[in-house]
Amino acid sequence: MIDLYTAPTPNGWKVSCALEEMEIPYNVVTVNLLAGDQKREDYLKLNPNGRIPTIVDHDNDDFVVFESGAILLYLAEKSGKLLPEDPKKRSEVIQWLMFQMSGVGPMMGQANVFFRYFPEKIQPAIDRYQNESKRLLTVLNDHLVNRDYLVDEFSIADIANWCWVRTHNWSGVDIEGLDALKAWIDRIYERPACLKGIDVPGKIDTVSLAAGGRELIK
Repeated sequence: MIDLYTAPTPNGWKVSCALEEMEIPYNVVTVNLLAGDQKREDYLKLNPNGRIPTIVDHDNDDFVVFESGAILLYLAEKSGKLLPEDPKKRSEVIQWLMFQMSGVGPMMGQANVFFRYFPEKIQPAIDRYQNESKRLLTVLNDHLVNRDYLVDEFSIADIANWCWVRTHNWSGVDIEGLDALKAWIDRIYERPACLKGIDVPGKIDTVSLAAGGRELIK
């Protein structure tokens, strides 16, 4: 059994979607970010960075893994799923996973800060992060033309990127004209395991998304 310490954020959803897709049993431990649970001493012993998600694998001597990308790789190795055995294809999946970790997540995260949360509207900062997010999403779109998934079969790279990309409206990033990206987003919405994963640790207040009648979890 795996304990998943998580909260309703894109990085948290990445791991719950993966666990659902891989059919690995897990127990949810909700980390209340607003209450500061992630900075409490007992949690910092598991994750010294004080962020979510974190897993504890009780089937492997209570082994602890933090950082969402590292968790996805660990779970893929553990389950033998969503990460190709072929060395070249495996590398491709890891490349697109790193693309999300180093680019899509940080840029969209900063867009969220300055567009949604920061009390002062600093337009150059908003423009900088929204424009870079749009550039990265365009890279994904161009790669996805004539492809169903990022690397042949559905993989952890798709999970990692989708959990962020599907929230583009919350970041204030328009994807009009990025038809391959839109089709990929909708394609993954058709996967029951991913739909279940984005409701972990639970549904919270929602706002309507303009595209496709989707809802975006705050």
